[in-house]
This record gives sequence, C-alpha cells and structure tokens, in this order.
Amino acid sequence: MTLSAQVAYNTIIQIIGKAIATILGLAAIAVMARYLKEIGFGQYTTIITFLSFFGITADFGLTLVTSQMISRPGNNQTVLLNNLFSLRLISAVVFLGLAPLIVLFFPYEPIIKLGVAITVLSFFFTALNQILVGFFQKNLTMTVVATAEVVSRTVLLGGIIITAYLNLGLISIMAATVVSSLISFIMHYWFSRCFIKISWQIDLAVWREIIKKSWPLGLTIFFNLIYLRADIFILSLLKSQADVGIYGATYKVIDVLTTLPFMFAGLILPILTTERAGQNFLKFNQVLQKSFDAMIMLAIPLIIGAQLTAGPLMLLIAGENFVQSGYILRILILAIGFIFIGCLFAHAVIALDKQKNIIGAYIFTALTSLAGYLVFIPRFSYYGAAWVTVYSELAIALFSLYIVIKYSQFRPNLTILLKSSAASLVMALSVYLLIGKLNLILIILLAGAIYLFCLYLLKGLNKENFKELIN
Repeated sequence: MTLSAQVAYNTIIQIIGKAIATILGLAAIAVMARYLKEIGFGQYTTIITFLSFFGITADFGLTLVTSQMISRPGNNQTVLLNNLFSLRLISAVVFLGLAPLIVLFFPYEPIIKLGVAITVLSFFFTALNQILVGFFQKNLTMTVVATAEVVSRTVLLGGIIITAYLNLGLISIMAATVVSSLISFIMHYWFSRCFIKISWQIDLAVWREIIKKSWPLGLTIFFNLIYLRADIFILSLLKSQADVGIYGATYKVIDVLTTLPFMFAGLILPILTTERAGQNFLKFNQVLQKSFDAMIMLAIPLIIGAQLTAGPLMLLIAGENFVQSGYILRILILAIGFIFIGCLFAHAVIALDKQKNIIGAYIFTALTSLAGYLVFIPRFSYYGAAWVTVYSELAIALFSLYIVIKYSQFRPNLTILLKSSAASLVMALSVYLLIGKLNLILIILLAGAIYLFCLYLLKGLNKENFKELIN
C-alpha cells in the first residue's frame, strides 16, 4: 500500500472511530450532567482539571517527541520507544504521585480530594497510552487506537449509566473512568506487541537526546496548560461548584470537538517531519496548505453554525439545568476555530524543529491569560473565563503561524477561507429558517449538506481538492 493510501485509510478509520467515540462521549456527558446536576458536574470538572495539571506536566513533551523522533530516518525505533516508554513511566509516577498529596492543601470538599486520589490512576494509564499512540501514528496503524477508544468510551458510558441507575454517586463515576483508561491501555499495549516488544530500557545517551528534544515542548505545554486550564481552576477557587459545572459542561463539548484537529495534525506530523528532514520545503508547504484548507473548511461552519444552535444543543446534551452553557458555547466556539488552525501550525513548528523559538510566545500568552482570568473571572464568572480563553487560542495560533512562515517560507492561501465563509453564511440562513421547526439533529445534518453543496458550487471542494488533500 502506498503512503498516500495508508494515510487515507488511517484517516478514514480515525474519522469513523472518532465519530463513534464522539457519540459515546456526548451520551456520557448527557447522562452524567442530568444525574450529577450543576454542583456534582462542577465537582467532576474540578477533579479532572486539577489532575490535568499534573498529567500534562508529566508528559513533558514526550507524546509529540515520540512521533517526531521515530519518524526520522536512521533512528532505531525499538531502542527509542523502549527509552521513551521507560522515561514516561518514571515521569508519570513522580508527577502524578504528587497530585493526591497536594490537593489536601486546597479548600475543596472531601469528595473532590477523594476523587483526585482515585482518578489519578486514570491519568497514569493515559500517560503510558500516549507513547503507544505516537508509535501507532508513525506506523499508520490507527485502527488499534480507534478501536481502543471506542471500547473504552463504551465501558465509561456503561459505568456512568449503572452509576446513575443505582445512584452510586460521583466516586463511582470516577472509578468507571479509571477502568475505561485501564482497558484502553491494555488494548494499546497488547496490540503494540504485534509490532514491537516494549521493555524497560535506560540508555542515558538516548535519554539525553530525548530530553534535549522534549524540554522545549514540555515547557510550552506547561505554559499552554496555564492558559488552557487555569480558567476552570481559578473558577473552582473563586466561584461556586455550580458555576464550574455550567462552564465545565460546555468545556466537555469543546473537548469532544478538539479531538479532530489533534487527530489530523498527529497524522500529518510524521509526513511534515519527513519532508523537512529531506529539506523538501516545497512538498512541506503543499501538505501544510492542504491541511490548512481542511481545517478552515471544518472550523468556519462550526463557528457560524454554533451561533444559532448552541442553546438548543446544550439543552439537548446536558439538560435544562445547563441552559446557561449555551451562551458560553457561542463564545468558546470561537476558541475552537483558533484551535483548529493553531493546532496544525503548532505541529508544523515541531516538524520544523523550532520548538525553542516559540517558548516566549507561550510564556507571554500564559502570563497575560492568567492576568485576564484573575481580573475577569471575579467580575464576570464563566463569561470572563470564556473570552480570555478565546484570546489565548488566537494568540497562540498567530504566534505559531509566524514561526512557520519565518522558517519555511510558507504563505497561506486564503481562498478557501473566503469560499468557506460564503458557504457557511448560506448554511446559517437555512438554519435560521429551520430552527424550531425541525428536530435539532436533522437541522444539523441538513446544515452540513447545504454547506458542502454550497462549497462545491463555489469550487471550494471538488474531486481534485480531495485527491490533493489525501496525497
């Protein structure tokens, strides 16, 4: 099978897997939000957010470095993967092990502290998983990743349904989260042994090379964490858990949507890395432009369509207790658009091996966002948090684009942006006329069809474009 055919096959598999996982994820949110209500969902969100600081710090850039390093010609894949896995195991134990201790010093209810102590295991299994995902990405065998995600999401949904039916409480949901992560890890590890035998290995020379590559990423991810998760963290300290729950319900929908750009960029990263290693910047820029076009075609209709459907959508997903979440979604969907673009260019920065050059941008964005959260959350609660989040994602997208332009001579062609915007406006008019008259899911499906048809009429999407994107 040719490289383009492999990429196409893996993309299709991931799209199918993500579609199923998204449905399962939204179903899990729906059951959990209705069962826990605003306060319980706020406690759940606080637990996950608190642990994410430790989980992402433990990553130290190793997830992205895995795909980058094992994609380079001449590197010993087995030696690299063994050392990456061993290093990740140690970092996960050290950093995640601190979480249940440090949470004791925060003014949270006992149930949140207990939840952190239990759910830390879920983050541990996820941390080990991410190295294996990088391996499957490089080898374009994403069927395993897609299958494991669907199975784990099914287990989680089952656990939440049982919890709600038997009224077992928040801690039971956190235990189900741990079990689903464990099953996902077991599946990844088991299938990885069909390709490579992972074993404990400490080669200090290899570790130095890994840390040399990963520390700039680790630092940027740390500052990324500040502007990405500090909103919920500060909200949990300054406002009620009900406020956290309303904001957190919107964020869960946002998290579902952000999996797509990261999935796509993860598949593109090894290809960009290979082209950059061969100094083939013409092909590098061609792949990046087609990827940029794809992200634009997805982001624009999401942003415009959500302005009309956000309220009914959050009511459908989370229930009547989360009506306010619809207003927040209209704001945060702007951040999603910037994440679609920023994620792609951030991965291109990694492919160019210019991670160090963007550290200053992450520091600036993190500090200004933190200041914004501290100023606006006390006054405007979750609305202030949402607008500062939009600012932070826009800033990172622009900084990443600047680095890519500077070191690859890439010049984005904005033709698709104009055509996608025009098609989205026609779609929005259709939604406006249909909203309240038809089922929301049917409206969304019709809106998608109208958008694609208009984009086709504007010659923004055709068979040749699709073939070029695959190639």
